[in-house]
Amino acid sequence: MSRRPRETGAPDAGPNSSASGPLRDYEAALDWLDSHIDLERLLGSPEATAPTLDRMWTLMGILGDPQDSVPAIHITGTNGKGSTARLAAALLGACGLAAGSYTSPHIERVNDRISVANEPLDDESFALAVSEIAVFEPMAIDRCGERPNYFEVMAAAAYNWFASTAHVNVIEVGMGGRWDATNVVDAAVAVITNISADHLEIIGPTLADVASEKAGIISPGATVVCGETSPDLVEIVAGVAAETRSELWRRGVDWDVTARRPAIGGQLVTVFTPFGERSDHFVPLHGAHQAVNVATAICSVEAFFGRRLDDDVVAAALEDVTLPARFEIVAGQPTVVIDGAHNPAGAVSLRDTLAETLSICADATAGFDESAPTSRGSARVLVIGANRPHDPAAFCEALDLGVFDAVVATAASWPRATPPSDVVDAVGRAAIGCDRPPEIVPIASVDDAVRWAADRAGADGTVVVSGSLYVAAEARRLLGGDPH
Repeated sequence: MSRRPRETGAPDAGPNSSASGPLRDYEAALDWLDSHIDLERLLGSPEATAPTLDRMWTLMGILGDPQDSVPAIHITGTNGKGSTARLAAALLGACGLAAGSYTSPHIERVNDRISVANEPLDDESFALAVSEIAVFEPMAIDRCGERPNYFEVMAAAAYNWFASTAHVNVIEVGMGGRWDATNVVDAAVAVITNISADHLEIIGPTLADVASEKAGIISPGATVVCGETSPDLVEIVAGVAAETRSELWRRGVDWDVTARRPAIGGQLVTVFTPFGERSDHFVPLHGAHQAVNVATAICSVEAFFGRRLDDDVVAAALEDVTLPARFEIVAGQPTVVIDGAHNPAGAVSLRDTLAETLSICADATAGFDESAPTSRGSARVLVIGANRPHDPAAFCEALDLGVFDAVVATAASWPRATPPSDVVDAVGRAAIGCDRPPEIVPIASVDDAVRWAADRAGADGTVVVSGSLYVAAEARRLLGGDPH
C-alpha cells in the first residue's frame, strides 16, 4: 500500500459499494447493529469468543478490501489513544486532507465512532454505511460459518465508508492490537501511546504480554511512534519493529515534550520530533498527559508525511481542538470536570491535572490543606462509577481521595457497570488512612448523583466525574457538553 496520501481536495461522496442496502433508516440500522453480539458488553465474560481475525478478513475480502484503499495511521495504547487520534485527524485536516477516524467507545451517540474530519457521520450517512455491511453479511456468514460481532461490523462500516470519503484513515484500536478487529490494515504509521496495567485478564497477565499484543499492529515497513519509555517494554516493541523492518521513533530519544507552561484555557507546549523542535504552541487542553498526546500526534503525522509540519499548520490544527470527556470543564458554579479516566494510570493523570489546573491536591503548598475543613459552598465532590473488571479501589488510591469532601458512588446504564454498593465498599477501602476521610454516598443513577454532587459542592465548589467513560458520557449529556 502506498504511504503517499491521495490528492488533496474534496473526496468523492458515498460508500464503497453501489448497493443501497436493506435497512430503511437510522433506527433500523441501530436495531440491526444491536442484534449482533457486543463484546464490549461481555468483556471478560465466558460468552466472549476466542480472539480471531477470520470473520473480519472474510468480510473485508467480500467488500473488496476497502482498508487497503486509503493510507492509515493505526493507534493503540493503554491510555491516550482516543485523544491522539482526534489530534492527528485535526492535524491532517489542517494539511488539507479529509481524515476518516474510527474510535471507540462513543461518548454521545454511536455515530461518533465513524467520523470524517472529526465530524461524526450524520444519521442518513451512518445508516447507509451500516446498510452496506448488512448487504454482504450473509455472504460472510456462509464463508466463515460465523456472524461478525458488533465491533467488527462497525470497523468494517468505517473502512468501507472511508474508502471513498477520506484521504487518510486514523484508526484507534479497541483493545490490545494483534487480535483487534481494526488490525486488518497495513498502516504506514503504527502508534503505541503507552503501556500500563489494564485488561490484564484478557491481554495479560504481564505488561510484557500487553506490549507484545499492542506491538502486533506494526505492519512491515511502517514507522513506529512509541510513547512507552520503560526499557523492558520498549525492547519488546523494538524487537517487533526489527522483525518487520520498521523504523522505530522512541519517546525521550527521537521525540518528546521538552517544556510546557499552563496558560489561560490550556497550555503552551514545546515538542521535538526527528524533524526538529517547535516552541510554545498553544493547546486548549489541560495536563501533562495531553501535552504528550499532542507530541505523539504531531510525531505521527510527520511520520506519515515524512517531513516537518509547518508551524502555522500545527497552530491552526491545535487552537480549536476539543476532546470530549477528557478533563472537560462543562459547567461553572460549581465547576464541573468530566474525565473518562478508568484505570490507575488515568487516575494519576487526572490527579495531577486537578492539582495543576484547579489547585486540588493534598499538598498544602499548592493551595489546599487536606486537614482543614472546607468552607460552606466550596466543597470538592467526586462522582465515581466503574465497569467490571476494573477495580475502583485501585483507581481511587491512585487519585488520592484525601482531597475530596464527599464521594458519590454511582453506576452507568451499562451491563458491565459495577453496582454502587460495591463502589462504596471500594471507595471505603481506598479511603483508609486518609487524615480526613470523605463522606461516601451511594446514588444509583448518574444524573441524580451529579445533581446531588453539585448541591453538595455549592456555587464555589468543584465536582469531578470520573472512573468510567460511560459515567462520563451520561454526566455530559445531562450537563450539555459540546457534542464535538
